[in-house]
Amino acid sequence: MANNDTGESPYPVSFRFELSFRGEDAAFQEVLGISKEMNVEEVACGGENRFKYRLPTASSTKNLILKRALIPKGSKLAQWCAYTLDSSLVYAINTKDVRVRLLNAKGASCIEWTFYGAYPVKYSISDLKSTENQLAIESIELAYRYFEIPKNK
Repeated sequence: MANNDTGESPYPVSFRFELSFRGEDAAFQEVLGISKEMNVEEVACGGENRFKYRLPTASSTKNLILKRALIPKGSKLAQWCAYTLDSSLVYAINTKDVRVRLLNAKGASCIEWTFYGAYPVKYSISDLKSTENQLAIESIELAYRYFEIPKNK
């Protein structure tokens, strides 16, 4: 569905996005886990055996997973992961707010999510195979306190 005379879709596409940590931009090939759901608790009512009440409890989120080509030197993000994951909780965890922006065809931000108090909980590298000619991919998994679903303006 084209938007008037421009030929552009009014809906954003998922392949144009940017990510930043406290103003430092970082390029990623994939961002996974932008998800929130309401948990429910099932409660049986005395004398009623046909069903259980499903009552809302707290909402929950998944970890944010970031994937990109391995950067061998100078990655502040990799340094942050190493410091956090290798310190064995001897030092306080340094959290960061992480912002993901979905961009339109002109590169302008059309929606954004901010993940507050994020910190690395997992770092991994894709399998190394001598029979394949592919980029080495690093994955960084972040836990965070919360994020808010953007509200339509």
